[in-house]
Parts: sequence; C-alpha cells; structure tokens
Amino acid sequence: MSMPSMSLGSISRQFSIIRALMMREMVTRFGREGLGFLWLIGEPLMFCGGVLIMWSIIKPSYEHGIRVGPFLMTGYMSLLLLRHQISYLQGTIQGNIGILYHGKVKVFHLFFSRIALEFWGATGAFLFVYIVLIIINQVGLPKDILLLYSGWGLMALVSCGTGLVMAGVSLRSEIAERITPLLTYLLIPISGAFFMVSWIPSQYRDLYLLIPFPHAIEMIRAGVFGEFVETHYNPVYVFCWGIVLNVFGLLLVSDARDRVDIE
Repeated sequence: MSMPSMSLGSISRQFSIIRALMMREMVTRFGREGLGFLWLIGEPLMFCGGVLIMWSIIKPSYEHGIRVGPFLMTGYMSLLLLRHQISYLQGTIQGNIGILYHGKVKVFHLFFSRIALEFWGATGAFLFVYIVLIIINQVGLPKDILLLYSGWGLMALVSCGTGLVMAGVSLRSEIAERITPLLTYLLIPISGAFFMVSWIPSQYRDLYLLIPFPHAIEMIRAGVFGEFVETHYNPVYVFCWGIVLNVFGLLLVSDARDRVDIE
C-alpha cells in the first residue's frame, strides 16, 4: 500500500481526504437526498431491532439469569460490527477505481474511510439501542464504562484486521472473494454473540477462547452487567490478535492498486 507521508504538515490533509471519501461513500450508498449518517446508523439499527423483537417473542425475559434484551444487544451489535467491516471492505478498490486516477488519493485512504464509516455507524447504532433499552428499563447504566469502551474498541480492532485480511486475500483469489459471504455466516456461531463463554463446558472453554472475537464480546458484557455475570476474557490476547491481523491485512492490500485495472 502506498502510505502517505505522515509529517505534521500533512496529517490534516490526510484526514481531509478520508473525510471527503467518507462523505462520498455515504452519498453513493444512501443517495444525495437521503439522511446520510442517520441511515448509516439506521441500517444496523433495523437489523438489531428486528432480532430484538423476534427474540422477545420466542424467548423468555431471562436467559440463564440474564435479560435477553441487553444480552442480545451486546452480542448482535458486536457481530454486526464484525460482519460489516468484512463485507464493506470487500470490493473497496473495485468500487473506487476512478478515484485512483487522482494522485492524492491512495489505497490507504480508501480502506480507512470505509473502516471509519462502518465503525461510527455501528457505534451510533449501539448507543441508540442502549439508550432505548435504558428508557424501557431493560438494562441499567454500564457497571464499568471503561471496560465497555475497551471491549468495543478491541472488537473494532479485530474486525478491522479481519476485514483487511479477507479483502487482501480476495484480491488475490476469485474463489476467496466468492466464499467470503459464506465465511461471514460461519462467524455467527463462533463469535460468541449468542451465548456466554461460561455456558460452554469447562473442558472445551480454553480451546474455544483461542478465537479472539469472544474475548471482546465478553469484555463488553462484563462492562454492561458487572460482576453479576460470569465472563472470561484476556484483553492482551485479543489486542495482540488485532495488531497481527491489521499488520498482515495492510501487507496484503499494500499492492491492491496493482491488482486491479485502473486504465
């Protein structure tokens, strides 16, 4: 990837380019007459709202002693963040070939604008759902807000890295590009979005925790529920996973410009 110079004089220009690309992406996705960022939040919000309503009908109010609403919110919004980062980083270059004619726009800008857009959209939707659940008395204020922030940040880190890796692999293999949607569905049962690690039999728990995603989701739930709910996580482990995935992903997409036809 052609990384732009990051001297102090150029930092503001890099942010300006990324911000402009984010605005362009919103216009492209939602139209000039749409509500822009509100739709960016509304899209994951509708998914989460639909699942919340469905589960409230078919499930009891409590699952293993935990309210279904906040349990589902913490898991499903984390899963949406992961899946949306993967889905929208696919085709980043192909969908913006024309912009690469401009010398100031680098591959770096294209990927980071989509990463930032999906992160803020998912974060806004998470916050909105949380406020609604507080209003209807389904959940209280976070027991440990710093732990909640840390878990969400680590989930974003590993989601971003996973998306970059899969985008880089897809650029090298048409088969990988086609099976990526299938892989995102396979993430549903292994992510820990719909169950707690404590529900897994103890003899399999350590093996399952080799997967990084459940650690971040467990941190989010620990921040929301506090000591009332048994959680299992290692923030250092998931942070290391996030760094490795992002570095590897950036290396994979570093030559993305050369792998598509921009003539």
